[in-house]
Amino acid sequence: MGTDQQMTKSLATGHSRRRVLQGAAALAMAAPMLRAARTMAQEKVQLVLWHMEQPPNRVQQFQKVLDAFNASQDGIEVKQQVQNWEDIYQKATSAIQAGRQPDLLFTIPDFTTAIKQTGAVQPVEDLVDAIAADHKFLEPAVQPYRYEDHTWAVPLYGMVQLLWYRKDMFEAAGLGRDAPKDWDQLREYAEKLTADGKFGIGITSSKHLYTDQEFYSFMITNGGKHLFAEDGKVDFDTPNNVKTLAFYKELSKFSPPGSSSWTWAEPQALLNTGQLAMAIEKGQFLGPFEEQSGRPAEDLGAAPIPWPPDGERGSIYYSNGVMLLSDDQAKRDATGEFLKFLFQPDTYAEFLLAEPGLFLPVTEDGDSPAWRQSPVLAKYPDAVDLLVEQSKYGYLFGFTRDKINPGIGQISAENMLAQVVQMAIVQDQTPEEAVAAGQKMMEAAAASVQPSS
Repeated sequence: MGTDQQMTKSLATGHSRRRVLQGAAALAMAAPMLRAARTMAQEKVQLVLWHMEQPPNRVQQFQKVLDAFNASQDGIEVKQQVQNWEDIYQKATSAIQAGRQPDLLFTIPDFTTAIKQTGAVQPVEDLVDAIAADHKFLEPAVQPYRYEDHTWAVPLYGMVQLLWYRKDMFEAAGLGRDAPKDWDQLREYAEKLTADGKFGIGITSSKHLYTDQEFYSFMITNGGKHLFAEDGKVDFDTPNNVKTLAFYKELSKFSPPGSSSWTWAEPQALLNTGQLAMAIEKGQFLGPFEEQSGRPAEDLGAAPIPWPPDGERGSIYYSNGVMLLSDDQAKRDATGEFLKFLFQPDTYAEFLLAEPGLFLPVTEDGDSPAWRQSPVLAKYPDAVDLLVEQSKYGYLFGFTRDKINPGIGQISAENMLAQVVQMAIVQDQTPEEAVAAGQKMMEAAAASVQPSS
């Protein structure tokens, strides 16, 4: 081999060795960083969140909040997975039995009692207290989750019902622009507004949660908020509830055909198109009113639900919360960090605006300018005031006593209040017969569930 060739080979070999040595050195230097990256990835706490708020606008707004939290720190990632109320009882129970439950699950009080029977629901009074130290909770929001010496969910947002009405339709009927004040006037207005293919008031009689809600709001206004007596026994068959069902049945004469199959969407659509003058529902009526009705915001009226002379102001109140289903301390700590972020007033406003007017603040500082001055709510300051004020008069059936009867989960899941309404309106039973039958159904439900230990 010639000298030039030997030199070339020697240089090539040297370069090759240097590249290997340099590569090895680079790998040696990178190894700790790679191990650290893997460790960080392994240590990053993943929180899976199930919720049943399916409308795309809500899912998108929730994701906006989750993205902001995930970007705000490096140790926790929260992912949402959308479920539905139609099968969540069975799906959640099956997931828990298989050990594949989410870490966090949105809830309402009666759903909590049902899932609590699985043993997976963790007490969260420490999380509630930590949040309340900076953001005081409204008592009606926490109370339905506080029993058996623990708090079983962290409140996230409230929902309450009002009487919504078309002021322009009232004026056209010669009724002025003010809402009816009591039951007698409500019936009078409903009858007068039912004419020429239009209907006075939406009264649902479907086997659906909406019927449970609307009928229970009327029960509250007539002294029937307690579904159970102080000793925990079912106390539904009362003269007041019979009277309430009779009035509800009377009002149904002025409701559109098809009311026996309604969900939440139908009364809102009919009110917006001018086919319905009054409806009792929650605050989601605000958002689409102008666009869908073609009327100015001033034509949408809101008022407390009328009550009889010897009754009281009131409405059903839903405290929507989140349950912790993991007993892992790292996930509990991560949940605390996420909720601390969520309840900062500006962030919380973004969360509530997933559905303006429907999702109401459950903390005192949640009623913030960032929430109220949003594009939709700013048009309806009086209605927003009423929604917030009405929350102070809110109750939820089965959760008005210190002792919670675990049978309320089944009573709610089977829509037993709605079944009573169906007996009276669809099957044309007398109010006395329907309420008595409801008492027996609820007693059977309460007897079938053993209290948690």
